[in-house]
Amino acid sequence: MPVAAPPVHQHLSDVRGAALLALPDWSGVRRVNLDGLGLGEVPERQIALDVMAFSVYDNALTVVPDWVWTRPELRTLNLSANRFPALPDALGNLRELHMLDLGHNELVALPDAFRGLGQLRFLYLSHNRLTTLPESMRHLGALTYLNVTDNALTHLPEWLGELRALTELRLYGNPLEALQDSVGTLGALRELHVMNTRLTRLPDRLGGCGALEVLDLQGNALTALPDTLGQLARLTMLNLRFNALTHIPDALENLTALHTLDLRANGLSTLPGGLARLPNLRKLDLRWNCIEQLPRAFDALIARGCQIYL
Repeated sequence: MPVAAPPVHQHLSDVRGAALLALPDWSGVRRVNLDGLGLGEVPERQIALDVMAFSVYDNALTVVPDWVWTRPELRTLNLSANRFPALPDALGNLRELHMLDLGHNELVALPDAFRGLGQLRFLYLSHNRLTTLPESMRHLGALTYLNVTDNALTHLPEWLGELRALTELRLYGNPLEALQDSVGTLGALRELHVMNTRLTRLPDRLGGCGALEVLDLQGNALTALPDTLGQLARLTMLNLRFNALTHIPDALENLTALHTLDLRANGLSTLPGGLARLPNLRKLDLRWNCIEQLPRAFDALIARGCQIYL
């Protein structure tokens, strides 16, 4: 049954999905949304020169329409959950782009074409087959969010520390062997997620991430922690579950903003007594360690309402 055209009073940018497909002309549409339609290709239509958003999330596309790379006003480009094996260098033409989502595709490499994307704020690259990141990404000076989870990255580029605007960095689900020292120069970073990789140590310079509030390191092979973690004065959540820690440095006593400390499934037999004086600690998970009884200092922590799992 054919889909009825929208009423003439409806703004064309509000038309999406099947209703948009029913229109023979998209020249008045500034936001093209074709999410979840099972498309194998995008139909040919007249497209506005000043289109601002193009979203084809959750289709079966393998090729991006050529017109996309010739729309300089494009600010949002969502190509996620398709079957794209590669993208052209023409990606670099989109100099007003603010959000780029390439997640859940079949990309084995990215074009080295990010130098001109100085307005990009959000970049999603998760669930692809990437083994490296192009050097031109070092010029993404406005980038605040970077997600490269669930790829095949074994190391990170040293220039990652040049992305000084980053506030959230998601790296989990890669076979990473180390975090670069340069991560410690990300002074605006508030969240760092590095779960389920192959980390055996953390860089001493990680303490330089003075704005860090969430640090999630679950499911690695860490055997020790640097004392510099005690410099993270704004840290509220530290997840170290499922590692190989046998010792917690006294420096963690300085994490006065911490409210959640997860040490489950390590090899701990003792704890620094100073942890019991952390003023904001509300949850401490110690299960699956070798701790049979808490020091008496922790009685006060329990008395003021901190939930301790032992």
